[in-house]
Amino acid sequence: MESISVFEIIKVGIGPSSSHTMGPWNAASAFIRIIKRERSIAEVKEVFLEFFGSLAKTGIGHGTDIAGMLGLNGEDFTTINTSKIDEKIAKIKNDQIINLGGEKEIPFIYGYHLVLNMQKSLDFHPNGMIFKAVFEDGTELVQDFYSVGGGFIASQEKNSIEKQCVRTLYPCHHGSDIIKYCNKLGFEKFSDLILINEESWRTQEETRQQALHIWKNIKECIYKGVNKEGILPGGLNVTRRAAGINRKLLGDKIYKNIDEWFKLVVDAEENFTNINKWIACFALAVNEENASFGRIITAPTNGASGVIPAVLMYSQAFTECTSEDDITRFLLVAGEIGTLFKKNATISAAMGGCQAEIGVSSAMAAAGLTEILGGSIGQVLMAAEIAMEHHLGLTCDPIKGLVQIPCIERNTMGAMKAITAANIALESDPSKAKVTLDEVIQTMWETALSMSDRFKETSEGGLAIAVNVPEC
Repeated sequence: MESISVFEIIKVGIGPSSSHTMGPWNAASAFIRIIKRERSIAEVKEVFLEFFGSLAKTGIGHGTDIAGMLGLNGEDFTTINTSKIDEKIAKIKNDQIINLGGEKEIPFIYGYHLVLNMQKSLDFHPNGMIFKAVFEDGTELVQDFYSVGGGFIASQEKNSIEKQCVRTLYPCHHGSDIIKYCNKLGFEKFSDLILINEESWRTQEETRQQALHIWKNIKECIYKGVNKEGILPGGLNVTRRAAGINRKLLGDKIYKNIDEWFKLVVDAEENFTNINKWIACFALAVNEENASFGRIITAPTNGASGVIPAVLMYSQAFTECTSEDDITRFLLVAGEIGTLFKKNATISAAMGGCQAEIGVSSAMAAAGLTEILGGSIGQVLMAAEIAMEHHLGLTCDPIKGLVQIPCIERNTMGAMKAITAANIALESDPSKAKVTLDEVIQTMWETALSMSDRFKETSEGGLAIAVNVPEC
């Protein structure tokens, strides 16, 4: 089984969906690379993109079509100026031209060259898409892609696209592997093992710097979110709430930058109600940014991107675990727990419902928090198990396919469950636990397989049809 770096699970992303926005964007970029490898961009006459299944049914709400066009246009979602996205898409549609790979302008008519096929699903995965390049000599290049969660893509021939297979020194594919290797090496901290394994990709110092880069992006995202008022895009007319909560909690206090704001949060009155509201505020801020095509941290997906930031910010603002080492260890452990779910179950809501997104992120956050609060390896795994256990069966039923209702509020719930799970685990003896993390991951996968497709990000069940919302 292939090893996965924690920074493939926790990474810089763009809203509103990792599987429905980042995945198609990554696929479009990969298709450009395939064209360059097989022929050249200069030889391409036309390019076609067809989305199927869940990608088509919720594509407009998730910006799947936008992601496909921008990816073909040679844009990078980690660097693009997000405020220019609407302008770039309007130009493509109005001019009916796409700058393929940023190298050659070719005709591109929305609805003809890009199609959302809601009547058909591809067999390999619900999030399927097919790219086709037609060359000047009449020959064609066709490639299928599947967005399998968290921005990861695959093809029917390859489980992972253009990735070098890595095997770490101490492969951890199950929770039992973590216990085995930590015992073998005499480690008392889960994160010590992960730090060594991450050397398969980068040095330990580079790993620490990447963790701090993630933290910097988390703080910036929350700060943007708590300072923006208004209505979220998409037609549901959802009002941003993070800014109002932030303003109420801080009262008449004034700040000019992110550092001044963070100090005010740290110095704010600490009682249960206020801390609870701050945690909700942090999660709402991130997911309101996500819903607005903002730059966020995918962890492990975009729909669940507010949970880990909220819990990590909670630890930095309201506990004693505030060092850079604590931040690094939190993220290493959280990311590794995410890899276990990806390898043995799924992190795709189209495959497993929202238990695969909010549930997984809550388990990741619970483990990370338990690690830095001094929990044993067994307690860390127990915290992850508790958090997932109480998300089993959670459906994915976004109204109108938008990552807004119930997605945004669910992140606040996932964050609180993570903190509760950590506190329970820290007061428990893991040797007396009746359910292991490996068993709950297997149960989650079995639940996913049994769940009706109506509740797997198709907007065909649950709140998506129970709530009558006028067409956007």
